Amino acid sequence: MTALHFVRTSSLATRVVVVLAFNTLIASLLPRTSGQGFAQNLLYAQLIGLAIWALIDAGRRVLFRRRRGWDGAVPMVIWVLVAVPLGYAGGSIAADLLLGHPALRSWHAAPELTLRMLLISLAAGGAAAYVFASREMLARARLDEAHARQQASEARLKLLESQLEPHMLFNTLANLRALVTVDPGAAQVMIDHLNNYLRATLSGSRAAWHPLAVEFDRLRDYLELMRVRMGSRLAFDLSLPEDMRAIPVPPLLLQPLVENAIVHGLEPSVTGGSIEVQARRGVDAQGGAWLLLDVRDTGARLHADVPVQTFAGFGLTQVRERLATCYGPSATLDLVAEPGQFTRASLRIPLQNA
Repeated sequence: MTALHFVRTSSLATRVVVVLAFNTLIASLLPRTSGQGFAQNLLYAQLIGLAIWALIDAGRRVLFRRRRGWDGAVPMVIWVLVAVPLGYAGGSIAADLLLGHPALRSWHAAPELTLRMLLISLAAGGAAAYVFASREMLARARLDEAHARQQASEARLKLLESQLEPHMLFNTLANLRALVTVDPGAAQVMIDHLNNYLRATLSGSRAAWHPLAVEFDRLRDYLELMRVRMGSRLAFDLSLPEDMRAIPVPPLLLQPLVENAIVHGLEPSVTGGSIEVQARRGVDAQGGAWLLLDVRDTGARLHADVPVQTFAGFGLTQVRERLATCYGPSATLDLVAEPGQFTRASLRIPLQNA
């Protein structure tokens, strides 16, 4: 949008200056007679040139507002062929009247010179229209490219979300199947939580972003599902400050990290464990504000000497891709082994982007 706005606003003064300078150059090249010196030539050149430019520019705005590309360029060429004679005649009449001469005096007194000047005006008008129309087409092309890039980014986010939801759903259904025969009552409670989770997921599937509070609500539904299956082996705590609830984030940003902590950390453990999800603000050395999201669990599965890059499961890969698509390279995901048998997944997102 910036390029098109620049062409339509700030370049208007530039175009006027260019037209005035070109008109002055034409006046200096016109022959001077005993009855008409440079001042008169300058008046004719400016009035004729400004009349032609005004007609061409008005046509350019109307034609390119309704049509794009060559669909607008072809009518523009036709309009130039019409606007130049009209502008030449209108400017000539205005100059004649200001100097007290009969209208269109030059057409009768010097028809050959008038025809020559008309052809020069036609060539100059066509060149100017081509330059300005080319800039307009380039600006529109850049705008279309930016719009297409945004649509591709949104489509990629929807694809990632559609991949994440079945992954979680299949895991839950597999656990539900096993639970039905062992504890039908718990299975019923699990179905209720699953219903709540899917209802919230489907209602938010049309939005590329939602408030951080909604993300935490969906996390709570998911963790309640898991607690039905794991019972007392799973404890969780969600911490979201009140002043951070409205910060927009992509849907399903934290759930893959929580699922990863349960599947690879807590579930294999006989005693289970706990999960803490915390949102907080951070400030770097340069004064930049950051949104920090931590998923911390007691299912130790990392060691300080193991590179984080080796942990490239489905959930972590998808979260990294979503961060790159939504925020670019500035947002990061780190997996850290903390002292005391803890594993922490940390998201770092610049708040100005959020």
